[in-house]
Amino acid sequence: MISSTCETLMFTIKRKEPELISPSRPTPHELKFLSDIDERLRFHTPVIQFYRNNGNDDNIVIASRTADPVDVIREAIADALVFYYPFAGRVRETPYGGKLVVECTGEGVMFIEADADLRLDQFTCMDALRPPFPCLDELLYIVPGSGDIINCPLLLVQVTRLLCGGFILALRLNHVISDAQGLHQLMVAIGEIARGSGAPSVLPVWRRELLNSHEPLSIPNRDYDLVHESRIVSLPFGQNQRVQHAFFFGQQEMTSLKKQLPPHLRTCSDFEILTACLWKCRTIAFNLDSKEDVRLFYTVNGRGKDRLNLPVGFYGNALFYGMAFSTAEKLGKNPLGYTLDLVIESKKKLLNTETVGDRNAIMKKKMFRSWTDFMTNYALAGSHFFVTDVTRARFAEVDYGWGKAVYGGQMKVNALPNPEERCFYIPFENNKGEYGILVPLSFPLECMKKFVVEVGVMVMVSQPPGRGCNQSQTSKKLIASAL
Repeated sequence: MISSTCETLMFTIKRKEPELISPSRPTPHELKFLSDIDERLRFHTPVIQFYRNNGNDDNIVIASRTADPVDVIREAIADALVFYYPFAGRVRETPYGGKLVVECTGEGVMFIEADADLRLDQFTCMDALRPPFPCLDELLYIVPGSGDIINCPLLLVQVTRLLCGGFILALRLNHVISDAQGLHQLMVAIGEIARGSGAPSVLPVWRRELLNSHEPLSIPNRDYDLVHESRIVSLPFGQNQRVQHAFFFGQQEMTSLKKQLPPHLRTCSDFEILTACLWKCRTIAFNLDSKEDVRLFYTVNGRGKDRLNLPVGFYGNALFYGMAFSTAEKLGKNPLGYTLDLVIESKKKLLNTETVGDRNAIMKKKMFRSWTDFMTNYALAGSHFFVTDVTRARFAEVDYGWGKAVYGGQMKVNALPNPEERCFYIPFENNKGEYGILVPLSFPLECMKKFVVEVGVMVMVSQPPGRGCNQSQTSKKLIASAL
């Protein structure tokens, strides 16, 4: 058992030795080939869920009022792995150009049992529990030697009991096997089994060959050209001095943004208007050279898209991306409607069902040029902005027997390299029962200060404390990143 103290909250956490959870019944030993999209996502992504002690709530289904969440979840994982047995295997690299496969060995996922002497309400930030969270290294201990993409557990899970009877589940996913929605599907299955079901309501489907490319990955389009490193005008701060803040956009904020638009654009989606707002405000805040090309990349879920024919239960990576571009000067000087129009037109170009030729092949080619290509090929700098929409992956709604989570979603604001380049859209409900989108960001300090001002002006409303766009509130609550 390992004990350590986190200075931020002054609590002690005791962890037992990591263990491997294998499928509860025998599973096939076989090789599973990954898709071309899976291949390009060679990194880990963390997710966290916070649960209250709902043992006295008659509407909550728990096998026993004294049930231990660690035991319940451990057993449910073992049973769920019978259906999702590739998660219990290991990624191998083949001699054929480094192609990856999953060897279904049944070795299991890594699991850590822990106890912390603190209460759930100690994590609350202003009006709701939301990132950035303190002491993440304690809530998800990264076991030495477990962090490689090859030959390591595909899933690392830590369940931490709290003094209040609540608990925290944090995990790290090897992204090559699944995207956020696929991971959510697995977690829902674990929850269903934990609540007494004998099998998941949605059975898993592998079928990665549906997303394999049969043509060279090249599209003659300026959108996909490589660009030079961006020229950021003199910034009076160290590039490593980043701060974190999570911005909440509810119906009030969305309505305020749409009021600024001409009538023909007011039917836009929340995703479109929010993306336009953030892209414009970020470009201004980063003080880019006026002639700098600025590019927006955003992920699109391939599930349900015409002629891709992804079956229900598919849990692989089904991400492709759209792109819009302009110059820093045009984004800064033109009204919000200009930026919004760029986003809308890029989506139309990507999803146009009237495209001449083989629709299936065209969509697949675009999917394979996923935004991870750019993490490798671009000299990433301030001019590129990546948006990942995970609002369909409702991690907060996963129920292991203690009801819905208080928070469920991305664990770290800066979980990936170049965090100032990226943001996630997370479904979120605050303490007032307002539903909206939470956007955690990690920017250099001076950029964050400018960004807060720009967003506050953009929504043109006086926000109460805890709504992420109030300048007077957020400027005092920026949290320096130590990650």
